[in-house]
Amino acid sequence: MALRQIRIQGDPVLNKICKEVKEVTPRTLELIGDMLDTMYEANGVGLAAPQVGILKRIVVIDTTGEDPVVMINPRIIEADGEQTGYEGCLSVPGVSGKVTRPNRVKAVYYDEQLNLKEIEGTELMARAICHEIEHLDGHMYTEKVIGELVDNSELREQEEE
Repeated sequence: MALRQIRIQGDPVLNKICKEVKEVTPRTLELIGDMLDTMYEANGVGLAAPQVGILKRIVVIDTTGEDPVVMINPRIIEADGEQTGYEGCLSVPGVSGKVTRPNRVKAVYYDEQLNLKEIEGTELMARAICHEIEHLDGHMYTEKVIGELVDNSELREQEEE
């Protein structure tokens, strides 16, 4: 697999709506592998295809570093509760912002064999699912930030105090 270049906020591809995946080809599987490698190399917990310049409805998420979830054509079908916390994005390096998200979400998606799956996530997983699916519709978390973006080094200093 190969590392792909992560597109940075301001790149027009990040504001476009992605196309549904109708079949999984060897190129699709290569893209998924590259997305996972790129996400892990960048120390991220999620990555959406438009972040590597591909306008397809594919996201990868791994909140533990050991259990990747590949979601093709994901859709949130339930959401409840509320959580507010700092969120970052590989396409907005070095900063984070406070965002309110549902505390629990349920989503349906297809896996790499186009089997229909369902996932329920709470806390960080719920946040990641919402964040990555928004990328597929051309939206970024910075549109939802409460207040100002904060430099990540300042956040680390606050956490250490």
